[in-house]
Amino acid sequence: MKILLIDDDQSSLTIFSTALIKEGFQTTSAETGEAGLSMARSEKPDLILLDQVLPDISGNDVLKNLKADEQTKNIPVILLSNFSQEELVKAALNEGAIDYVFKYQVEPKEVVVKVKQILKM
Repeated sequence: MKILLIDDDQSSLTIFSTALIKEGFQTTSAETGEAGLSMARSEKPDLILLDQVLPDISGNDVLKNLKADEQTKNIPVILLSNFSQEELVKAALNEGAIDYVFKYQVEPKEVVVKVKQILKM
């Protein structure tokens, strides 16, 4: 199973990618929203972990684009962010995110458990 991580924070990418790889997942990553959209189309991941704050476009805008695209609309997306404004969380869930997880409140292994539950592993 392949997980795409879209996050501009290199330490977050390393932490969550390492936790997923230890559990047998393949990971790939992008550091901008545009690169993430392109990788989602080309890599066809089984799930996407998406940060809210990216250098080019917001996580919610990436999510909207993913859900509007025939090639990517069925890929489950978890927003994984330190940004916890209630309006953004609601908007992400309304746009089709499976979950919205606050990085500062979660251990990487908890994210792996959540990914496994979503992918029914």
